[in-house]
Amino acid sequence: FFSPDFQVAPETKAVMKWLRSIPFVLSASLHGGELVVTYPYDYSRHPMEEKMFSPTPDEKVFKMLAKAYADAHPVISDRSELRCGGNFVKRGGIINGAEWYSFTGGMADFNYLHTNCFEVTVEVGCEKFPLEEELFTIWHENKGALLNYMEMVHRGIKGIVSDKFGNPIKNARISVRGIQHDVTTGN
Repeated sequence: FFSPDFQVAPETKAVMKWLRSIPFVLSASLHGGELVVTYPYDYSRHPMEEKMFSPTPDEKVFKMLAKAYADAHPVISDRSELRCGGNFVKRGGIINGAEWYSFTGGMADFNYLHTNCFEVTVEVGCEKFPLEEELFTIWHENKGALLNYMEMVHRGIKGIVSDKFGNPIKNARISVRGIQHDVTTGN
């Protein structure tokens, strides 16, 4: 996941520790500079290969999560190819991160590999560093999509893994047949 010379910033270490201490199941990283939703893996299976499709075992779930955001975003869901993000129109406004460009050390990959949290990266606007007066518009373009994405937390299987006395079992491993990625129960 991290290359040997990769330095982890103190704030990144703090977030990693936080993610391991609280059983988050869904998150999004907000970036600027494009209009697209990416999903893991962000790091190519073959480090020397740029733009290589690198799906997780939960590819279908990640596509569903990314589409939930993209389809609810008024600009990302716009079918015009003559706009920022237009080159992702044929893909529905989403792409596997490594297929777009591969990089090491991303939080989405970390979350998937080391926690129960599924994270997508949302490129919220065309400007990498938008002006203050643009923020209101960017917020309104993304508000409904963020809410739609957050509602996805209610998808899937929910419940309590308990022993024969009804006591919750901490760190029980949950496997789904056909998906080579287990999750564990929280505290």
